[in-house]
Amino acid sequence: MKRPVRVLVAKVGLDGHDRGAKVIATALRDAGMEVIYTGLRQTPEMVVNAALQEDVDAIGISILSGAHMTVFPKVIEMMKEKGMDDVLLTGGGIIPEDDMKTLNEMGVGKLFAPGTPTSEIADYIKGWVKANRNF
Repeated sequence: MKRPVRVLVAKVGLDGHDRGAKVIATALRDAGMEVIYTGLRQTPEMVVNAALQEDVDAIGISILSGAHMTVFPKVIEMMKEKGMDDVLLTGGGIIPEDDMKTLNEMGVGKLFAPGTPTSEIADYIKGWVKANRNF
């Protein structure tokens, strides 16, 4: 029997608004995924280390603070250093379109704006994992 997709959902930095992250975590769980929610005020190091320990298929970062151009590049750099090339880094929040494109070019997966249907996010993660992970 194959295991469910494992996703780590994180809030990085000083952003204290976690309602959206909790909604996403619940929606992904309801879509059949195993979800690890790290809680508020995580550092990029904490997120990557937790993802390694939990053997996740994807990391989802919720960010509303405006620090996305610092947080995502730091996380993707640490993931590359640790050989996590087959783990999806995705996320969402208040991220301008131009910044989304720049982050995608750096290796970050699709990013989602507020109001995106949770089913679209779940389908994207499942599709990416199916195409990029061996299980």
